[in-house]
Amino acid sequence: MEMHQVRYFLAVSRLLNFTRAAEECHVAQPSLTRAIKQLEHELGGDLFRRERNLTHLSDLGQRMLPLMEQCYASALAAKQMATSINQGDLASLTIAVPITLNIELLVPCLKELVQGMCGLTLKFLRGTSSDVSDQLKKGGAEVAVAPVIPERWERFESWPLFTESYCLVVAKTHPISKQSSVSIGELREERIICRPYCEDFERGVSFLADSGIDIPTAHHAGSEADFVALLEAGLGVGFAPASIAASPELSVLSVDGFDMERTVFAYAVAGRQRSISANTLLKMLRAADWSRLEENRKAA
Repeated sequence: MEMHQVRYFLAVSRLLNFTRAAEECHVAQPSLTRAIKQLEHELGGDLFRRERNLTHLSDLGQRMLPLMEQCYASALAAKQMATSINQGDLASLTIAVPITLNIELLVPCLKELVQGMCGLTLKFLRGTSSDVSDQLKKGGAEVAVAPVIPERWERFESWPLFTESYCLVVAKTHPISKQSSVSIGELREERIICRPYCEDFERGVSFLADSGIDIPTAHHAGSEADFVALLEAGLGVGFAPASIAASPELSVLSVDGFDMERTVFAYAVAGRQRSISANTLLKMLRAADWSRLEENRKAA
């Protein structure tokens, strides 16, 4: 079944006149008639009862009419959407972001991107750094923003955006929250709230273990939201990147001698065609002013 056959059928169904239908479709009447006959042959029956001035739909034609109308409308919609996407008027951009990254850091660039590209829709894929790597490799996401991803692949392209320090996060009701910094020794009696989903978890555990802090007795959060909720409830203290989602109930402190950092990158796949929106976002991320985060790191 060809779309021009469907279009001819719908025209004859509406006009009930082969000559007028051919004129409307800008085709010679013999060509239109031949296309209708081919469609009837494919469907196994007559679609019209042909009488001199009383052409009308057959029973088969009446049953086919709503299906043909739906088919033709869907084809037109698909064509219009494809045209819009190719012209950049309508598109979607899928971005992979690990759960350890505060998405508020990306909002200024994302806001500017959406304002500049009318019709652009954004989709975010959240997960571990390994999940981010998989989404990029499989084409599930065009762009990713994440710390160092664990898997090395020669086709990954990466651009460093900023480096930030890990800090101690405590509830503002905690006695040490008024201090600008603490020593590692002050934390040996504290219950630690861990972020086991963090890409730097093992590195942090090794440092704390070497400093005499017992991780097996720690609380293990399941997400950043859980981590913040446990801290706000005063159930312990935790280590997190300085850009952790802001909470008026928490204080961020530096720890003397704790110099763990992470660098956040923009990622894409080399050699894979990227959309206009993906290329634009990568340029915006690379050109963004991340100095505030860098200044916070140096101050810590």
